[in-house]
Amino acid sequence: MEHDFKKIEPKWQAKWEEAGAFRAGDDRSKKKFYALVEFPYPSGAGMHIGHVKAYAGLEVISRKRRMQGYNVLFPLGFDAFGLPTENYAIKTHVHPRVATDRNIEKFTMQMKKLGFSFDWSRTIDTTEEGYYKWTQWIFLKMFEHGLVFRDKTLVNYCPKCKVVLSNEDSQGGRCEVCKSEVVQRSKDVWYLRITEYADKLLAGLDSVDYPANIKAQQINWIGRSTGAFVDFTLTGTDEKLTIYTTRPDTLFGVTFMVMAPEHPILDKYRDRIANFDAVDEYRAFCAKKTEFERTQINKDKTGVRLDGLTARNPVTGKDIPIFISDYVMMGYGTGAIMAVPAHDERDYAFAKKFGVDIIEVVKGGDISAAAYTGDGEMVNSGFLNGLDNKADSISRMISYLEENGIGKAGVQYKMKDWAFNRQRYWGEPIPIVHCPSCGMVPVPYDELPLRLPELTKFEPGEDGESPLASIESFVRCKCPKCGGDARRETDTMPQWAGSSWYFLRYIDPRNDERFADPELVRYWMPVDWYNGGMEHVTRHLIYSRFWYRFLYDIGEVPFPEPYLKRSAQGLILGPDGEKMSKSRGNVIDPLDIVASYGADVLRTYILFLGDYGASAPWADNGVKGCRRFLERVAALTDIAKGSGSTPELSKDLHKTVKKVTDDIEEMKFNTAIAALMTLLNRISEVGKMTADELRIFVKLLCPFAPHLAEEMWERLGCDGFVSLSDWPEFDEKMTVDDEIEIAVQINGKLKGTILIPADADRDAVLAIANSDPKIAALLDGKTVVKEIVVPGKIVNIVVR
Repeated sequence: MEHDFKKIEPKWQAKWEEAGAFRAGDDRSKKKFYALVEFPYPSGAGMHIGHVKAYAGLEVISRKRRMQGYNVLFPLGFDAFGLPTENYAIKTHVHPRVATDRNIEKFTMQMKKLGFSFDWSRTIDTTEEGYYKWTQWIFLKMFEHGLVFRDKTLVNYCPKCKVVLSNEDSQGGRCEVCKSEVVQRSKDVWYLRITEYADKLLAGLDSVDYPANIKAQQINWIGRSTGAFVDFTLTGTDEKLTIYTTRPDTLFGVTFMVMAPEHPILDKYRDRIANFDAVDEYRAFCAKKTEFERTQINKDKTGVRLDGLTARNPVTGKDIPIFISDYVMMGYGTGAIMAVPAHDERDYAFAKKFGVDIIEVVKGGDISAAAYTGDGEMVNSGFLNGLDNKADSISRMISYLEENGIGKAGVQYKMKDWAFNRQRYWGEPIPIVHCPSCGMVPVPYDELPLRLPELTKFEPGEDGESPLASIESFVRCKCPKCGGDARRETDTMPQWAGSSWYFLRYIDPRNDERFADPELVRYWMPVDWYNGGMEHVTRHLIYSRFWYRFLYDIGEVPFPEPYLKRSAQGLILGPDGEKMSKSRGNVIDPLDIVASYGADVLRTYILFLGDYGASAPWADNGVKGCRRFLERVAALTDIAKGSGSTPELSKDLHKTVKKVTDDIEEMKFNTAIAALMTLLNRISEVGKMTADELRIFVKLLCPFAPHLAEEMWERLGCDGFVSLSDWPEFDEKMTVDDEIEIAVQINGKLKGTILIPADADRDAVLAIANSDPKIAALLDGKTVVKEIVVPGKIVNIVVR
């Protein structure tokens, strides 16, 4: 038969959809497999080539699992709230609801053309009221349990998008959406206390199968450190200035302190600070900088020494100067740090610039030239002198601090609490009412969802207020608690909210009474295998683990971790080896490839491209090679005759079944496809095969090129879908060669190869080697000193 993909592919896509072939059942007597991919943001541009690779891996594994008898849940939905759609609405005057629905329809159509075996009956959309009702419900549960709070603080603010951004959304000092520079602004911010879950998130990594690099990124992002909180006293007052340090052993070397320019103690002691005009000027200077700019290690050191306010070192009793500097942030630690210039590079540079004392307390370097940051013997450190083990020194100092009531052991995290609001329209309304009498009051659960009102103008206010703030009918309300006049919260949730629990909604997507039936949650959770991009392992992956662990703690889900296994795909680069982008002109449109070569060729090529987890450049020749491969496979229907097995092919077929079976599980899709190509070449050499053998080949092909596999299955007279047939089995004995080829060396140099029985013992191997005409001639007249046999690999004969 010919590979007529333009007829074959729409034919089988229609048949699958009509039969509901890939719908997951809720028969809890069957073994289940829940495969999850990161659901896409439905942009106007639609599907790109990266989506195809991201979904193709678990697509293959899900198809194989179905054939192995599993009840497979492999869903796809849409993460549709967010700034891009709202910015598009502002520009085009198309309502975000209309744009979102249109984009989802387009994306769905594109995905179906690829033949992915998603259960489309479970599709979700985070912007649907029936979905975000439960996003709001989880938020209120967190509010109920003290994990939601509001605080005025300096935030990352994008002047172009007019929105507050979390640290994660403003990495590098730029807005993730529009790439504009972010500035610092003081605003009321909603936070989720994710730091309360830091230790649980770290501990949970021990029970999951994540790649080492993903675990490492999560551990580094959370940034747990152990150390001590130490109380310094402002000289001449009872005011304590608490700092956190991971190196309390160096307290004898503290020669100055640095505070955040925004620290409230500055205003409290304004009258004592003679140069407060300089403080105000420096504060204004810092307000123009982003958090990213302020915390760069290699930037120029700036600051102001406070005139009239000093602190007392609690272990030396000496007064030390206090500076303010932009690299200290109120949102990190306590807003103040101790400085040990002899043993910290940034403190050293600061001390040199401002003429502050530098006292060595750890022997080992030349502090006249540079800070010494290594380990060594403690010096100039009172009761620590002579200790040369850092852990012992830290322990002794913490004991001293606690015994004298001037400090205690403590833990800090680099991860900050999650800034959880946006001043935009297209997001989940935060279900809180502000009452002058009752304070912050949650919207009653039975009034959820709190719906977005209809709008025609979506621009934020000039001061960064949400567009919702201008709608009096939405803002003005009655307090659910006292019935008095109140005002609704007008900020909305960030896009990350809906994606923090979406995997639960797939389980029971139309349930209006609960986010999912508890029995179905118990059956389907945890997710067996989650695949996604590396760019989300420090945001979405942490956020969703946090939300799920909270639901576990309040008894709503039965397991502490949502995902048993996580994997990641590499990028597909442009033909020039660079990341695809419109500006470079190297973007490959997957639908162009489908139109020219067919979906099966695209699917096969993307998985044949190389290591699934690595980046690889696109190559048109590779696409053409995969087309030729599938055309040759289609032609096998012309030679397949009769039943039973072909003796010349039997071992090859069993080896291929084993290879493809094992490689799919290890995501070695390229070598699995290569094994099928090798078998095809062997079939061509033999020149014949049976219909039974072709059925096995077609089953192995199905996860990669399902449309062609279905057509060949039908041509072979088989009933039903090959996609739902049994996965082929292999005989382990038939995968072992009767004979193997090994190398023969003389004095360590390769001289030839020999064929030996696979189970040959040492004597037999040596007998075959010595009787080989080429080897025998080389040994003639020589004295054999030693014979070395490495089983199954090599023979080395030492002669003189």
